[in-house]
Amino acid sequence: MASLQGKTLFITGASRGIGLAIGIRAARDGANVAIAAKTAEPHPKLEGTIYTAAEEIEKAGGKALALVCDIRDEAQLADAVERTAERFGGIDICVNNASAISLTPLEKTDPKRFDLMFGVNTRGTLITTKACLPYLEKSANPHVLMLSPPLDMKPQWFSGHVAYSIAKYGMSLCVLGLADELKPKGIAVNALWPRSTIATSAIQNILGGDKLMRMSRSPDILADAAHLIFSQSAREFSGNFLIDDTFLHEVGGVTDFESYRLDPAMPLAPDFFVPADSKPPPGVRLAPLSMLQG
Repeated sequence: MASLQGKTLFITGASRGIGLAIGIRAARDGANVAIAAKTAEPHPKLEGTIYTAAEEIEKAGGKALALVCDIRDEAQLADAVERTAERFGGIDICVNNASAISLTPLEKTDPKRFDLMFGVNTRGTLITTKACLPYLEKSANPHVLMLSPPLDMKPQWFSGHVAYSIAKYGMSLCVLGLADELKPKGIAVNALWPRSTIATSAIQNILGGDKLMRMSRSPDILADAAHLIFSQSAREFSGNFLIDDTFLHEVGGVTDFESYRLDPAMPLAPDFFVPADSKPPPGVRLAPLSMLQG
């Protein structure tokens, strides 16, 4: 597998969770990682800040740049991207990981909450990619990655949480369009999504608490899948909507996924948005819906 040594990643929402895991995996190769996120001070319910994340990146073997950045603010974003390029000499990989979530039916959907989700998820993804574009154009193997789902247009993925689904699918629509638009420039644009729930603060605090955390995989599975994506030729591997374990199995040759599970005694909880025709690798079993509802 190709190394990311010397490559520069600009990762939104990288102070914790999936974004941080992707940064740490790249740092193990000796990559440079810009951590663009809002958390500069400790939060009572959220682990980590941009500064603790930077320490973890450097302990893993990389170089880090901690950037206070709300990606909804164009001026903050432009400054963060410029500082990254000045510090490391460019940007090779843009990871659109930052996301806001609120799973509410229509009558309980606050317009301000929708504006937040759309501003971070869809708009933030688009303008972050745009801000990185001049530097990606100069990279030898430039990649843009969205942590967003396949475009499986089934009512079940929208009903009960239309606002969130619109905002999240907006990220995937960016992949669909930008992969084609940026193809002549040799810039790869892909989407990555987990088959199971991932042990993050969103699972702990919003969706399911301790039980669902135990039924989840660690963010490392997405970090390993992202690393494998960045190892592909940007001119040949673009416009893909990838499910983490299937991609690792089919392209990376991974056959054992047990190390990613938080609690091997618990079955895996399936995530939202995974199409019914997406079959897991051999040996991977998901919990029945009745167990999640109980």
